[in-house]
Amino acid sequence: MSSLSVPYIICSILAFVPAIVLHEMGHALAAYKLGDPTAKGQGRLSFNPLNHIDPFGTVLMPLLLMAMNMPIFGYAKPVPYNPGYFDDPRKGDLIVGLAGPAANLLQAALGTAVAWACYTALPLAQMTSGNVFFHYFFLFFIPYYVLINLFLMFFNLLPIPPLDGSSIFAFFCPKRHLETYYRIQRYALPIFLLVIIVVPQVLPIDPIGAYLDVTAYNLFELTFPY
Repeated sequence: MSSLSVPYIICSILAFVPAIVLHEMGHALAAYKLGDPTAKGQGRLSFNPLNHIDPFGTVLMPLLLMAMNMPIFGYAKPVPYNPGYFDDPRKGDLIVGLAGPAANLLQAALGTAVAWACYTALPLAQMTSGNVFFHYFFLFFIPYYVLINLFLMFFNLLPIPPLDGSSIFAFFCPKRHLETYYRIQRYALPIFLLVIIVVPQVLPIDPIGAYLDVTAYNLFELTFPY
């Protein structure tokens, strides 16, 4: 293992964990504010990562994607909520679904603001020389923290079950079909993961990677100072 790979892995983990924890807390907080105590009762309004981590989606899959040099993303344990508590289940489902990507957008904006403040206050050469902490903080952690949050936001906005963007379907779905929609959503994750991981390995296409290049990477390059 090269000397650079260790800081890279450490910074990746330190960036990924809060990004995904706050994403899930966004879902839980939105559901709670809409009158559903389910997620709060199961400890999902907590900053403790152990309350949110899924062994495969939060740990193993990001490490595998990192090893395969693919865009890193993952998922935590799904936040449980009961649309029956909402005054309008379709509207509530949409708000809860979009609250996670909104949390990632806020984190990306905060990271970018910190980068701009430091970049404006000090020359980049001064920030990255002489102090190992500042070197890795500015050149590894902050850019990676912003990128991971942009990845998670745009990836989850895809309107495909079981991603957060699929809550748009529930918003427009007639009430008589909502139960069928929720049932399909529960079984969509394994199929979706199989497609996005296996397809780029067996076919000369990577639709998810191309989508993230156009969205997350372009937005990062437009807004990040260095």
